[in-house]
Parts: sequence; C-alpha cells; structure tokens
Amino acid sequence: MLVLLPPSEGKASSGRGASLKPESLSLPGLTAAREAVLTELVELCAGDEDKAREVLGLSEGLRGEVAKNAELRTAGARPAGEIYTGVLYDALGLASLDTAAKRRAARSLLVFSGLWGAVRVTDRIPSYRCSMGVKLPGLGALGAHWRTPMASVLPEVAGGGLVLDLRSAAYAAAWKPKGEVAGRTASVRVLHAPTRKVVSHFNKATKGRIVRSLLTSGTDPKGPAELVEALRDLGYVVEAQAPAKQGQAWSLDVLVDEVH
Repeated sequence: MLVLLPPSEGKASSGRGASLKPESLSLPGLTAAREAVLTELVELCAGDEDKAREVLGLSEGLRGEVAKNAELRTAGARPAGEIYTGVLYDALGLASLDTAAKRRAARSLLVFSGLWGAVRVTDRIPSYRCSMGVKLPGLGALGAHWRTPMASVLPEVAGGGLVLDLRSAAYAAAWKPKGEVAGRTASVRVLHAPTRKVVSHFNKATKGRIVRSLLTSGTDPKGPAELVEALRDLGYVVEAQAPAKQGQAWSLDVLVDEVH
C-alpha cells in the first residue's frame, strides 16, 4: 500500500540537527528537479524580501518565512514526519505509533511537496515554506514543474498494490495515476454526513485518523475494493464508486458526524 499525503502549511522548526543532504532523500529520480526548485527558492529569498513574499503568497506576518527559506541549505534537518504538523498530522500521530506501525508508515507514506516533490516521513528535511501553488520566476508553476519527473518515478514507487490518494487538489495536480496504476488507486474525500459537504477540519482530521487506523491495525488491502471492506471493518461509513472504465481511479466518500 502506498498512501499519498499533502504536506501541512504550518511546520515545526528545523531544530539543530545536521543540515540537509539532498542526495540522501528517497526517490532519487527527483533529485535534479528538487535541486532546481531549491536553488531558485534560496536565491529568491536571499534577495528582495518583498518580491519573495509576493511570489510565495506570504502575508506581512509571515515575513520570517522568507529568511527561513534563504537558509535551507544550512538549516538543521529533521524527519519529515516531525516537520509536518497541523490537523491531519495531529490526528495521524506518527510519534505515538508502536514500532510495527512506524515501520509500516516509513514504507507506505509519501508526502507531496512544492519544494521536494515527494518525500517519505523518514527523510530528513529542514522546515520551509513553498506550496505547490507557487509560480517561481524561473521555473514557473511548481505543479507543472513536477509532472514530468513524477510521471517517471511514481509508477515504480507505487509498485503493484493499492494507492490511497489523500492529497488536496493542488498536490494531486503534480501526479495523476494513469493506466493500470489508476485502476488500483482510491481517492478519498470526507463528507460531513448531515450536510454532505466537505468541511476542512473534518476532512483533514478524518484522513489522519484513517491512515492511523490502517497503520495500527496492520491491515494491508491489495486494492480499492479490499480497502472499502477494511475501512468498514474499522468502523468507517464508506460509500464507494468504482470507475466507469479502465484507467480511472475509484472514488470513496467517508461520512462523518463529528471528529473525536
């Protein structure tokens, strides 16, 4: 099982660990594309601060994020699972998983990123600010920048099992499973049951809880149909729509009344 996650907007501090070693990150086929984004982002943020804030879409109150980006090559690095915070990651609770569940997380979780493309939760990265929606002056829109390298690397990473896609739309644009991979992909949205609407907090928290449930139970569904049964066995209310034709992903709606 491969689980595709969005990053969090807010991030923990880099800490005082050893600095970034780009060559040590997982998915080495993305190294050149990562270096291109990293180089331009550092140069942008080390120059005109106001221009950098405009490009990154940062408010005056987030001015400090520009200085942080300027020091990405020398800042301390921590496992990505510790850097990403927020509602989804709080509900996922990586730090509190038992040893077996942590091993499953290291194998199966892939976090998408405007800066790194995608990283595993064990990859050591510094704290940064650069969403997938950013358009860098030299590289252009990051979603488009990542599509070609992702199309080359991700099918192999997906292997032959289930792909559980929990990404938001901006990050899903960087890689869309196709062909045979799409047929074993399930995209999930979380609906507030009484209103049948997507509510941000319900959506993020429930996705975190779903991943935690799968990791802690040791469940390893081989495809979307098995995933639906596994989630129902774990207590989730799931409505599933199989693809109308080959080469399309399954669509799953998880209905919730409240988030505990």
